[in-house]
Amino acid sequence: MKDLSKYRNIGIFAHVDAGKTTTTERILKLTGKIHKIGEVHDGASTMDFMEQEAERGITIQSAATTCFWKDHQFNVIDTPGHVDFTIEVYRSLKVLDGGVGVFCGSGGVEPQSETNWRYANDSKVSRVIYVNKLDRIGADFYRVVAQVKKILGATPLVMVLPIGTESDFVGVVDLLTMKAHIWDDSGQPENFKIEEIPADLVDKAKEYRAQLIETAVEQDDAIMEAYLEGTEPTIEQVKKCIRKGTIDLAFFPTYCGSSFKNKGLQLVLDAVVDYLPSPTDVKPLPEVDAEGNETGNFAIIDPAAPFRGLAFKIMDDKFGALTFTRIYSGTIKKGDTVLNSFTGKTERISRMVEMHADDRKEIDSAQAGDIVALVGLKNVQTGHTLCDEKNPATLEPMVFPDPVISIAVAAKDKANAEKLANAIGKMVQEDPSFRVETDEETNEMILKGMGELHLDIKIDILKRTHKVEVTVGAPQVAYRETITKPVNDSYTHKKQSGGSGQFAKIDYTIEPGEPGTGFIFESKVVGGSIPKEFIPAVEKGFKTCVDKGPLAGYPCLDFKVTLNEGGFHAVDSSNIAFEIAAKAAYRQTMPKAAPQILEPMMKLDVFAPEEKVGDVIGDLNRRRGMIQGQEPTPGGIRVKAEAPLSAMFGYIGDLRTMTSGRGQFSMEFSHYAPCPKNVSDDVIAKAKAREEALRK
Repeated sequence: MKDLSKYRNIGIFAHVDAGKTTTTERILKLTGKIHKIGEVHDGASTMDFMEQEAERGITIQSAATTCFWKDHQFNVIDTPGHVDFTIEVYRSLKVLDGGVGVFCGSGGVEPQSETNWRYANDSKVSRVIYVNKLDRIGADFYRVVAQVKKILGATPLVMVLPIGTESDFVGVVDLLTMKAHIWDDSGQPENFKIEEIPADLVDKAKEYRAQLIETAVEQDDAIMEAYLEGTEPTIEQVKKCIRKGTIDLAFFPTYCGSSFKNKGLQLVLDAVVDYLPSPTDVKPLPEVDAEGNETGNFAIIDPAAPFRGLAFKIMDDKFGALTFTRIYSGTIKKGDTVLNSFTGKTERISRMVEMHADDRKEIDSAQAGDIVALVGLKNVQTGHTLCDEKNPATLEPMVFPDPVISIAVAAKDKANAEKLANAIGKMVQEDPSFRVETDEETNEMILKGMGELHLDIKIDILKRTHKVEVTVGAPQVAYRETITKPVNDSYTHKKQSGGSGQFAKIDYTIEPGEPGTGFIFESKVVGGSIPKEFIPAVEKGFKTCVDKGPLAGYPCLDFKVTLNEGGFHAVDSSNIAFEIAAKAAYRQTMPKAAPQILEPMMKLDVFAPEEKVGDVIGDLNRRRGMIQGQEPTPGGIRVKAEAPLSAMFGYIGDLRTMTSGRGQFSMEFSHYAPCPKNVSDDVIAKAKAREEALRK
């Protein structure tokens, strides 16, 4: 039995370009996993093993690896920073106990950092902060610490101070031991000396150490009382307080260094051991019933308990299908049969592996606390619970966002059509935020995703990884429809054609709902005007129509149907009659309820050099953007705005042209909002033209 207190399941997450993958590479070097370090800018990084990742220099899939530091096992997940791949961050956080948030020393708290931080807060994941790239021009550790407080609303607990900055950055002052760790210029992480603190930093170090201890001792009443009476706590006592505060999310131990230059990371690894939780330190995951309500039972972190595991990622690689699974309780062995509580089917575990990026180490068993890849499971998808078949249970599932952008694809010929169907099937399993539908009218295959880059990379994977030749249509916006006016109405369905007929009468109100409520149905029928058994058929009839709005055939959001009264016939009424009545009622009444088209609004964070900000803001205004704020950052200005997705296609190219290649931006879905009349008219006209073309 392994000692669970020596496990650390951690994620490494940050904004694009904060140096996350480089940091992971250095961790693997320090923990002895790899001997030659791969550089991201050379396209040789160990964790970025997809062709598309190596080429673009960004992390797309969260790669998992196991390594060891000071007798502790780290299961490390390196997550993507680009907003189109936020789903990878979200599902990694779901199964992690702790994390390292990497921030760029010059860029500071950047847009995706905020999104990831918010997800980590939602998942209650303890974190240490690592301010990277202190060797960069414009790097300022103290400014980043201030931004963490201001922008993220978090309490950074400063554990080290930088010695020197930019090209003069040589090491850090450890505020616990009050010693300086100074590296030479060899680039070897082990080449450092522990010395006295440089004279010009002594006063600052004393000041920050006092703040560190004052914040830490608040976690233990006895230690705080002794401290207030003049007794200095021991280093072990301070560490105990820091561990408690970190696990309780009271503060975040904060370090700094330069991963590229191999300076400062050992202290971050020590912090993972000293302060981040083991699997037994975090709250057990709740079990839920078929409706998703908590049952009051928990997956207790205990190797002897019944087996419970959550499949959090499916990946098809050169070795076959892998199901990445976090084991919450119990033990499994190679050859065991487990139950998928979602499908009700059993799965045999033919092999189990520990992953190191895209390499594997075969293992015979795994227990509570482990993150492993199971090989050859047939019907498992992300978010499914695997459990002991004699003690079935379902763990709290994952919820994934709806896509906001779509494109049509078609195989170039018959030979590619079958390859396309197989490839798409695998890709949908791997990425729950990537959806595929077939347009019933045009018979086109529609791919849906979280942004242009997301779909761009999916097409790339189809062509290069799966060798499928496809033609690709222009991106389409996922418009929605809603209503703005309540309408009371009535509909009677009557059909007589010899023998028993069909009869159903419904009196109902259709009215606007609150934003985000979707479709709501309520019955206020009292007495026997409609027998109880027919009311679900009325709800079903309305519900089946919501995917087709009255204006342009887009799904309809946020409205409520109230069934008030009705009528029935003892012989001719049936479920099918009431369902038909509801469908016809939807078509009759929705056009009367002042329907309108909604468009997806995106949250934008745009960086531009100061002298180009006017051009960037002018361009955003032309795209119907609403500027929400500006913030000076090193080298330029960050502009926060909201703009409709339909106006943002191809924006990255335009931004680069406007800013001579120096501009950057991130974009994520915010909400649906009503379209201006000219846009709405255009959307409706195009929908009608499509219908006309299909009729011909």
